[in-house]
Amino acid sequence: MEKFIPYEKLSKKKQKELDSMKRGSWNGFNPVTRKPNNPKAYNRKDKSRSRYYDDGSAIFLLV
Repeated sequence: MEKFIPYEKLSKKKQKELDSMKRGSWNGFNPVTRKPNNPKAYNRKDKSRSRYYDDGSAIFLLV
């Protein structure tokens, strides 16, 4: 039988081991709170980049 040692007097390594044993698993679930984007806020990533796209198929007429 192991002798009882208060948590505060355990080494940091032993405290970490005990804490990790107490913690449960999220089983692939991400606990971060998420919310939808604000539709009124400016978001440069949502802008269409089609005006910058050049596929090189333009025909140039030389006079």
